[in-house]
Amino acid sequence: MPPNRERDPYESPLAQFAFELQRLRQAAKLTQRQLGARLKYSDSMVNMVEQAKRPPSEDFAKLCDQVFGLDGVMTRLYLGIVRNRAPQYLLSWLDEEARAHCLRTWQPMVIPGLLQTEAYARAVLASWPGITDEELEEKLTNRLQRQAILHRENPPVFHVILDEDVIRHPVGSPEIMREQLRYLLEIAQLPNVTIQIVPYEARPHCGLQGGFIIAERNNHVYAAYVDVQPVGRTLDDPQVLMELLRRYDAIRAEAVPFKQSLRLIEEAVNHIDT
Repeated sequence: MPPNRERDPYESPLAQFAFELQRLRQAAKLTQRQLGARLKYSDSMVNMVEQAKRPPSEDFAKLCDQVFGLDGVMTRLYLGIVRNRAPQYLLSWLDEEARAHCLRTWQPMVIPGLLQTEAYARAVLASWPGITDEELEEKLTNRLQRQAILHRENPPVFHVILDEDVIRHPVGSPEIMREQLRYLLEIAQLPNVTIQIVPYEARPHCGLQGGFIIAERNNHVYAAYVDVQPVGRTLDDPQVLMELLRRYDAIRAEAVPFKQSLRLIEEAVNHIDT
């Protein structure tokens, strides 16, 4: 196979990661199989990343930093890949999302991207008019990679409020919905994730106007992302942020408590199975 040094490492963030990985491995006199063993990944995975045919995960990048004794170099290159794959309108939000200590979201239509399974996310993205197979795979990879923030060291607290229709309305096949709802039950066991449901019988509320997510750091709200079709918007105006926070609190007042919400999700799973 041709060495990565024949490829311009600056043609893309993915090419740069591939180039640096191969350079570091060769400098350490390791084969791909030996490096894979140290990273606890297969040699084929190492090969695919070195050939820039597959993007690394955040875990892969962090392990590279550990194996080669680097101060976050490969992790920063990985973040460059994530940013490069994201649509332009989402780039500013990715920075805010990554540095948040707490994220609060209200979603009246779909499971939030940070909690979507691969199959559910694929079904949602595939519904976009005119999307190509290549665009679908790129958007899917970007969405799944973002989810790593919930599992990193010192992850943000993630408070999620969903309309009951989100867990009842089928997306894709019954198997896809069943897997997605069971994943919600599983991830809700993490100490940093809470999920609440606004039931059908709730009063009309301001959340009917659309979904949003609020970012906080050190108990200070500093950014929000608002769902506006066909693209979203990142906002930082203090007055708008306070209005969104008031709306979030009003919506939460209509939601059932955490444990009761999980029972509603369990009921939705059982409804699929019957």
